Amino acid sequence: MKKIAVLLLSGLICVAFSATAPAQDRYDRYERYPAGGPPPPPRGMPPPPPRHAVYGQPYFFAHLGVFEPNTDTEGLDFFDSGMNFDIGIGSRVSPILAVEGAIGTYSTDKQDLTATVVPLTVGLRLILPSPFLEPYLTGGVGVYFTDIDFPTSFNSAGQAVTAINETDTTVGAYAGAGIDAWLNPRMALNFEGKYHWVEPSIGPFDVNAGGWTINVGLRVAF
Repeated sequence: MKKIAVLLLSGLICVAFSATAPAQDRYDRYERYPAGGPPPPPRGMPPPPPRHAVYGQPYFFAHLGVFEPNTDTEGLDFFDSGMNFDIGIGSRVSPILAVEGAIGTYSTDKQDLTATVVPLTVGLRLILPSPFLEPYLTGGVGVYFTDIDFPTSFNSAGQAVTAINETDTTVGAYAGAGIDAWLNPRMALNFEGKYHWVEPSIGPFDVNAGGWTINVGLRVAF
C-alpha cells in the first residue's frame, strides 16, 4: 500500500508541475512585458513587413500631372506640353511586387490642333520595401484610344495649314519609376514618371503619340 501511495503522490506532483508550467511561462512574459505584448522574435529572423506591404494588400491610386510630348517629327514634336491624369486599383502580391490596372488620359494641343490619348493598362511594380520611402520600377501594356489632329503641311510661318483628324485604337506600352512616401499605414504621397509608347494609324501615317507623363498623386490602401 505504501508503494502505491508513493506512486500516486509522485504522479500528482508531476501533473501539478506540468499544469503550472504554462502559467509560470505566461507570468514570466507579463513580468518582462508589462503591456502584455508578445515576446520579441528570435534573433536572426527578419522583422515583419510594414502594414502597407502586407501580402494581398489592395490599394487605390490617382495621379494628376503634366504630359511632355515626344520630339519625333513623325509624332508630336509640333505640340506643346499638356495635362495628364489617371486612376486605378492594385494589390501587393508580395512585399516587393504589385499588380495594378489603370485608366487615364493625356492630351496636348497647338493652334487649332489637338491630340488626346486614353490608355487602359495593366502592369507590375517592382518595389524596394521600406517603412516610409518606397522607390519602385513599373511597366505594363494596354489598349490606347487615340484622337489626333496630325499636321501634314506648314506655311512659311511654320503654322499647320492642313491636317488629318482620325481616331484609332491600338496596343501600347509604358515603363517608368516612382516613389511612395507613406504618411501613415494606409496613405502615401506618390511621385511618378512614365514613358508611353504608342503608334496609332492616322490616315496613311503611323504617328508616334507617346511621351512622358510626370505625376503627383495619392495611394490609399484598403
